[in-house]
Amino acid sequence: MNDLTNYITIDRDIRFGKPCIKGTRITVGDILQWLSEGMSTQEILEDYPELQEVHIRAALAFAAQRDAQTLVFVHETVA
Repeated sequence: MNDLTNYITIDRDIRFGKPCIKGTRITVGDILQWLSEGMSTQEILEDYPELQEVHIRAALAFAAQRDAQTLVFVHETVA
């Protein structure tokens, strides 16, 4: 995916700083939620004509990158 900053923006004054599709108030989380609920890309594009397919791919890529950067700390308790 090309530079995600072409499609995703984070502005603390828009949707409490959640990552949004540039020029909209639609968050990456909104798109992920719609997809997880079974909406197809085509249905999302029909319901939100300001979006393009590249925006949905950018949201998925953003989420994948963020997941790859997530660190998990495991605390082991010794009995």
